[in-house]
Amino acid sequence: MTKKKESVSPNDAAATISAEYTSDLLSNLPALAPKAELGTRELFKQLKRKKNPKLDVVVAEIHEGVFEKISCLSCANCCKTLGPRITDADIQRLSKALRIKPGAVIDTYLRVDEDNDYVFKNMPCPFLMEDNYCMVYESRPKACKEYPHTNRKRFDQAFQVTIKNTYTCPAAYLVVEELKTVFGS
Repeated sequence: MTKKKESVSPNDAAATISAEYTSDLLSNLPALAPKAELGTRELFKQLKRKKNPKLDVVVAEIHEGVFEKISCLSCANCCKTLGPRITDADIQRLSKALRIKPGAVIDTYLRVDEDNDYVFKNMPCPFLMEDNYCMVYESRPKACKEYPHTNRKRFDQAFQVTIKNTYTCPAAYLVVEELKTVFGS
């Protein structure tokens, strides 16, 4: 009797490659991001000066391509290390999703930081599950939905936060490195 060979779907294989790629990049990010920062600052300075009208279109295309390679579920570094600003609207959404009063969301999960903003009391995020899925994904805070801010309009207004994000997010790092190849720096 011959043993039946297990087949792996192209989607499964791609997901495995993406997860491995993301994991490798994440482990190297602490060395890569600082080395790349000077070139990134030079590029962003050049882009600010020249005001390229196609910047948002180019960044959106790069963003899409990068997120075909990167697996957020294999990383979740933002959820593990960054404390997003939580707005009143976020508190209302979380309250509904968790079926608790807004005051209970604040008391249970939030604190006021030095900028007088609500942030999570502890990191990693209290809603991050063991498999890196988000318990409140559909109702997650706006800052989480928009992270790493590489698919926004007026990308030129996000240069400083993007530099910061290259230290945390493999996707942000790749978007910036691809921008360097497109615009030269």
